Amino acid sequence: MPKFSDRSLDNLSTCHPDLIRLFTEVIKHWDCRVTYGHRDEETQNRLFNMTPKVTRLEWPNSAHNKMPSDAADVIPYPVDWEDRPRFWLFRGRVYGVAEMMGIKLKKTIRWDLPHFQLDENELTE
Repeated sequence: MPKFSDRSLDNLSTCHPDLIRLFTEVIKHWDCRVTYGHRDEETQNRLFNMTPKVTRLEWPNSAHNKMPSDAADVIPYPVDWEDRPRFWLFRGRVYGVAEMMGIKLKKTIRWDLPHFQLDENELTE
């Protein structure tokens, strides 16, 4: 059974409890890596200023900037950035597991496949 690396666990620990519950279940069925949970100001703005942009939002406007974070960036492992169909398949699996668990995720923009964000109107805590 897949399990998170220490780095993924550290990143996930900065997330809202619903995201922790969700990805704790997802990892049981699909190996994945949590690349970001909470982002501090320096990290958020560095990602905003990269070319190409990793984020389109400056600090403090991202759901990643809350503590705990209402967003997590999670990618299927092993990572192949060119295999977009695999990212879409993984994304569908995550949304399906979230629905089964009663966790509401926002429908996010298509260019940001690793991004999973709680629907703030549906949070349980």
